[in-house]
Amino acid sequence: MSSPGPKQRLLTEFATLAKAIAQIGRLRLLEQLAQGERTVETLAMRCTLSVANTSRHLQQLRRSGLVTSHREGKFVYYALADDSVLDLLGALQRVAEHTSAEVANVVRSYFAARDALEPVSREELLARLKDGAVTVLDVRPEDEYALGHLPRAVNLPLDRLRQRLADLDPAQPVVAYCRGPYCVLSFEAVALLREHGYEARRLQDGYPQWKAAGLPVALGATGA
Repeated sequence: MSSPGPKQRLLTEFATLAKAIAQIGRLRLLEQLAQGERTVETLAMRCTLSVANTSRHLQQLRRSGLVTSHREGKFVYYALADDSVLDLLGALQRVAEHTSAEVANVVRSYFAARDALEPVSREELLARLKDGAVTVLDVRPEDEYALGHLPRAVNLPLDRLRQRLADLDPAQPVVAYCRGPYCVLSFEAVALLREHGYEARRLQDGYPQWKAAGLPVALGATGA
């Protein structure tokens, strides 16, 4: 029997890669890793999976080249292999938006119902940041913010936003962001802010895409 040709070998690898992400748990893990490096235990907690199950998923993702890992003491840390993984997830999202009736229904019934306004582009937000003409609001949990965030972003996690509205200048427009274009945190934050009279819009995507675009980021828990 002849050995498979180069095209067959490539298609086999493409199929293996597609299989590696064909579980909701692995997609959730990749979304978390897009925020920054994480331990297995932290990932398990955030994705409501057992540590053993999380470890198995991560090992499969590592064998497929989507994530990397290293050990520090008794903890194993995982990270995305590189920004091409974000491109893969973005392509999956775009195809689903065009081909899946269920995706279209969710976008219309949940996301569009909470925010029908056009989101703010990265370019527009960068210009407004330079002018100091906007409050940038990061509504992710504090530990995600500490791993990296937009310059001068204020960190008010969604579960504390209602109690901390007075911390925001009501005279200044607010742009909220979180983990990605369909992260529910920013949609809920914008709806809450508008309910209380703030001029609020979302960033078109999230922190991972901002960073992958080579735009400036800041580190550390300094904006809460």
